[in-house]
Amino acid sequence: MCGIAGWLDWERDLTRESGTVRRMADTLALRGPDDSGVWTATRIGLGHRRLAVIDPELGRQPMTERGGDDGRELAVVSFSGEIHNYRELRTELTAHGHRFRTASDTEVLLAAHREWGPKAIERFAGMFAYALWDIAEQTLYLGRDPLGVKPLYYAEPPSGLVFGSEPKALFASGLIRPEVDAEGLVDVFTVAAKRPGDAVYRGVRQLLPGHLLTVRRGATTARRYWQLTTAPHEDDEATTVATVRSLLDRIVGEQTVADVPLGALLSGGIDSSAITAIGAGALAADDRGPLATYSVDFAGSEDDFRADALHVSRDAPYVRAVVDHVGTKHSEVLVEPASLLAESGVTLRARDYPGVGDLDVSLYLLFREVRRHLTVALSGEGADDAFGGYPWFASEADHPSGGFPWSAGVKDRNAVLSPELRGHLDLHERLDARYREALDEVPYLDGERGIDRRMREVYYLQHTRFLPFLLDRKDRMSMANGLEVRVPFCDHRLVEYVWNVPWRLKRLGGSEKGLLRAAVEDALPTEVVHRPKSGFPVGQSPEYLESVRTAVSDMIESDGPAMRLLDAGTLRAMVRDQAWVNGTFTPPPILPRALQLDDWLTAYDVRVVL
Repeated sequence: MCGIAGWLDWERDLTRESGTVRRMADTLALRGPDDSGVWTATRIGLGHRRLAVIDPELGRQPMTERGGDDGRELAVVSFSGEIHNYRELRTELTAHGHRFRTASDTEVLLAAHREWGPKAIERFAGMFAYALWDIAEQTLYLGRDPLGVKPLYYAEPPSGLVFGSEPKALFASGLIRPEVDAEGLVDVFTVAAKRPGDAVYRGVRQLLPGHLLTVRRGATTARRYWQLTTAPHEDDEATTVATVRSLLDRIVGEQTVADVPLGALLSGGIDSSAITAIGAGALAADDRGPLATYSVDFAGSEDDFRADALHVSRDAPYVRAVVDHVGTKHSEVLVEPASLLAESGVTLRARDYPGVGDLDVSLYLLFREVRRHLTVALSGEGADDAFGGYPWFASEADHPSGGFPWSAGVKDRNAVLSPELRGHLDLHERLDARYREALDEVPYLDGERGIDRRMREVYYLQHTRFLPFLLDRKDRMSMANGLEVRVPFCDHRLVEYVWNVPWRLKRLGGSEKGLLRAAVEDALPTEVVHRPKSGFPVGQSPEYLESVRTAVSDMIESDGPAMRLLDAGTLRAMVRDQAWVNGTFTPPPILPRALQLDDWLTAYDVRVVL
């Protein structure tokens, strides 16, 4: 999957700054444990940390393209992720006269840029972020995949630009320091309400999904090359079901290509089970089976599990049904409750800002175990967003909430804020403004009204606010272990087709993700096809809950840096009354996040600017 970093400066000679560029890249060593490289010229330095997946021997980066009679360098790229249709593009480029010295998708990217220029990115299907320096044009191109599966951050110091896969790479340049203002604190204290492009830190931006940033001396421009396009859905039910299955077969087939061990993450839900069944079939067709699968559970969950709006059943029985039906080689990762709090600091440093407590840690621990056996894993992430799997979809269809659907029922967001911070920040006001801003972006169908109009809004909010939150979490927790996680449901070809399918077809049979269930029902056990949505497992053991309460009490008494932002009385009441959460859909617990906030302010020496 890799990590990329770089520095463009129109005033300095960066051939003297290779050490700085290497230091930036080395902050991303966990993303790319297999190799590293630096390329510098007068105005730019590119750094790379490599996770070798395609052509391990010859795919080293930064990779240069040479041409002309003298074999001079034409362009250089630092690339993260995968272009899943690279073999198809390679065939087309070969027909245009291009010759390849490697079998990597990175070289295909370079050849595509030479053939089609900046419009080459429109031909890529995959999950990627890259920095390409066109030497003749003295122009930098930063590109990101359509759904934003792979991250790319940047900031603009006075005479140029620094960029990297994670904020820590920018901080290592010495040109950017960790600061957070009121808008950044909104992202810290809420979940899945981040505005596209925001990056928590003041002065730091994320390149928007589906965008190409072009940087020339005196001019920086962003071009949107892909977006959700609204159009009438003309296919009947049978054709829609068949098209979804055909797209999944093609996309999953492309994503099983790897020159290293590959497997799948399996929860026993319809999403991961569908990917597992189709992926196992693709491997078997190439005589590469059986597919290795992995699941996660908490020690003692048989006794500790309590159902809620997002967790209706334990995964284990359904996982076993899929394993037996498909014939995978399965392993279960068992998480001990004590490790949840112990690894919280690790997940904080993976994100570079506070995350969602044990939800992050359990995913990190799953990925850590999977990485012992695999380099690449397939995941069902994104299916709920495309097909309508979360419970709030049906709730919004029946009773629109007038806000971000996953936040329905949250009563007093400001209660956890210190009196001083409340004077500068009203979380309800900020979220209302962000919600209205998001609705202004929705591309409605002409004449769309009623339930269809509201569901168009819900799906748009899901793809542009909630899904990025999930993808960031997945990326940081997997790459902190040097594991590449591929997400077939986030392929833009599938997303743009399903986007225009009306609500009644997405909900075939009256169940959530009914369309997806119909598309894959022939490949899975009946009980799995009809299993209701159940979220990623959370820690519910008394041991873990008590350890968090104790740690929060200690934080309050020691008056740590987070207590300048948090209300001690509210936290004490949560500890005493065990009222960790509020709201209909049980957002991530506040107390573990409060502990991460305290750790973050100290470890990153964050300056709060209000």
